[in-house]
Amino acid sequence: MKEFAGKIGRSTISLIKHTGSMWRIFIEALYWIFIAPFRGHPCKMKYVVAQMNLIGIGSVPIVALVNFFFGITLAMLTSYQLKQVGSQELMAGLVGVSFTRELGPFLAAIVVASRVGAAITAEIGTMAVSEEIDALETMALKPIRFLVAPRLIALLIMLPCLTVVANVVGMMGGYIIGRFNLHIDSSFYIKLTFDYLVFKDIWTGLIKSVAFAVMIALIGCYQGLTVRGGAAGVGISTTQSVVQSIIFIIIIDCLFNAWFYFI
Repeated sequence: MKEFAGKIGRSTISLIKHTGSMWRIFIEALYWIFIAPFRGHPCKMKYVVAQMNLIGIGSVPIVALVNFFFGITLAMLTSYQLKQVGSQELMAGLVGVSFTRELGPFLAAIVVASRVGAAITAEIGTMAVSEEIDALETMALKPIRFLVAPRLIALLIMLPCLTVVANVVGMMGGYIIGRFNLHIDSSFYIKLTFDYLVFKDIWTGLIKSVAFAVMIALIGCYQGLTVRGGAAGVGISTTQSVVQSIIFIIIIDCLFNAWFYFI
């Protein structure tokens, strides 16, 4: 019993410590993004653009592919059920609302966390074990400014854009089933989709994507900055980054859904 209680206590203390460190990194990154530019110390745009290209442009194909086939799958499943009550045309609105409110931001975040979060941790972790971050600090250069802030900016810009891509492509997958399997007229399918969509459905998904972007950036950068143990440590931190990002994406998504459900 004592060992169990001790393990719980150590885990709690470790969680509080890691949460505090991540919060400090977040506050410092916000300083370099929103305050430092007005004091003559802006983030280098070339770093931001490079990260936007890696995070956004590089993720478009896989995000589009995943959401397109998920849209097809969702359309087939829902049309099968709606067929029982003779309301197959309602599938158009169901797919549209499902992607804008939930599946678009969620699937885009999962793809980015798996692809980009791991890359961020591996890149920064490699710099940490090769003492490049120590070299930056020796030259009085802030690692948060050059390593964390550009990645956070890029994710805040590109993940909502990827969410829009996911929404559109996912609804296209549903359209394929509606048009060629259910034989719903194209204009009627599009009209049904927009009849059921409201502006709240769109902005709730985009708000989620911003929260997901912050979490992916913080976890990826924190795991990279705290790597210990050489190359093996980089591998362990990369795995932890992906797992933790996915877990927190699910938790945040659940909390947002509960919030939006009651407003």
